[in-house]
Amino acid sequence: MTQRPQIGVVLPRDLPASRVLEYARTAERLGFDELWVVEDLGFRGGLVQATAVLGATTRLRVGIGILPAAVRSAAFAAMEIATLEQLFPGRTDVGVGHGMPGWMRQAGVWPERPLTFLTEYVTTLRTLLDGGEAAGLRLDPAAVPAAVPPLLLGVRGPRSLAASGRVADGTVLAEPCTPEYAAAALAAAAPAGAHRLVAYNVGAVDADERTALAAARPGLEWIGEPDWAPHLAPLPFAAELAALRARCATRQEFTERMPDEWVAALALAGTPERVRGRIGELGRAGVTSSVFFPTGPDPLAALAALAQAL
Repeated sequence: MTQRPQIGVVLPRDLPASRVLEYARTAERLGFDELWVVEDLGFRGGLVQATAVLGATTRLRVGIGILPAAVRSAAFAAMEIATLEQLFPGRTDVGVGHGMPGWMRQAGVWPERPLTFLTEYVTTLRTLLDGGEAAGLRLDPAAVPAAVPPLLLGVRGPRSLAASGRVADGTVLAEPCTPEYAAAALAAAAPAGAHRLVAYNVGAVDADERTALAAARPGLEWIGEPDWAPHLAPLPFAAELAALRARCATRQEFTERMPDEWVAALALAGTPERVRGRIGELGRAGVTSSVFFPTGPDPLAALAALAQAL
């Protein structure tokens, strides 16, 4: 029998700093299994957010999704990750990825061979965290954690997914992550053993289904842009969605004209019963952690609404 996925929520990148710890404690109190922090250029650092959230909670598992590999040397990243694991053993998942190409070029760190760089980076991280030597470097024995925390790749595209299956403990799939996309990504990763699959999705839960779907629409405004083609390719309405996108002059027009059934397929949106059922479908497709992106003007109110689906 497929196990029910762990259910998590993303810490909004623009949440006022004064509400970050309250948000984390509320997520824990409401019964979420995980909280995932993001590291988007110009907002907040992923490792610092993770440290603060871990220190403010007692049970919540904290995922970092994702750290752009080219931003930090593997040695210094290993030092920080090892420190987190020693301070809060067994509560952290570390997602690493290419980073958004535009942001990385803006920062002047986009590597010549991104996939080779990422694969070597994660391999080096694992070696250092395990107390070994890589490129003439090693952690002091006092800094080596008792266990290497799970290292996941936040990637898409067949070659990157295959690399994740070879060198990582799991894969972080950005939204929208439908059951069809999750199954296709896991097949592309083709891991030899157990492999975590973390799925992000826009989330909106309400007793009235149409209210929930309306709340989810703004979170889907960028769906259909070229970078996200792998997410849509397995869907039966992929061609229709691309055609609608091409006809619309603005993102707002696109989301307003999107049929309700598309919104329901591309988001975890609807009644608590429907969303629980959809999370079950993700689990049967191989997802081990289903993570909500909250919607609406008040993130704490959104947490309470999403918790109805737990």
